[in-house]
Amino acid sequence: MAGLSFGVLRVGKRYRLVNYHDRYDFVIETILENGDFKVKDIHTLEHYLLKDVLKFGKGKDFEIRDLD
Repeated sequence: MAGLSFGVLRVGKRYRLVNYHDRYDFVIETILENGDFKVKDIHTLEHYLLKDVLKFGKGKDFEIRDLD
């Protein structure tokens, strides 16, 4: 099964993003007007913007999956 696109991500749902062998498990808190997402890490409770995770590009292993 292929990963999800940014257009189907919803507020309050949990997702896993894999990029360059790093794994991020997060909940989407807000969808910003510029198309970015404010998220909260499920494990550390840290808040960050999804664009900060992708600022170095998308690796060959890039994938977003639904955790719910």
